[in-house]
Amino acid sequence: MRRAVFPGTFDPITLGHVDIIKRALPLFDELIIAIGVNADKKTMFSLEERIKFIEKTFEAEAKIKVKSYTGLTAKYCISEGAQFIVRGLRNTTDLNYEQPIAQTNYKMAKVESIYLICAPEVSNISSTIVRDVMRNDGDYSGLVPSVVRK
Repeated sequence: MRRAVFPGTFDPITLGHVDIIKRALPLFDELIIAIGVNADKKTMFSLEERIKFIEKTFEAEAKIKVKSYTGLTAKYCISEGAQFIVRGLRNTTDLNYEQPIAQTNYKMAKVESIYLICAPEVSNISSTIVRDVMRNDGDYSGLVPSVVRK
């Protein structure tokens, strides 16, 4: 079984995340959307809300599992029997950030990182931007799945 982990904070899930998830699905038998929990990071949405947003967005997709984890992503992959980590890239800055992490994950756990390039229409979207738009009462309806909209 080809199992992959798509790790992130997903605070909140965006249309950029959705793009990567949909494009990754044909590549794997199972895709675990893994919400990393970092006690030092203050999130806008609770873990329960983030899980609900993702589950509702992909409720019709049996190949997707939504879970949370703490600690190193490489160790989490070992615990889940995942051979791959999926990451989305918006630009070269993302690649420069992701490359040493991928190399370390491979060295630690022999898990391969698979990069998918975001579609141009969602390459400007990040959770940080979405949270800023939300905090300032901007229109974020074109940035997130409908389940995130209030």
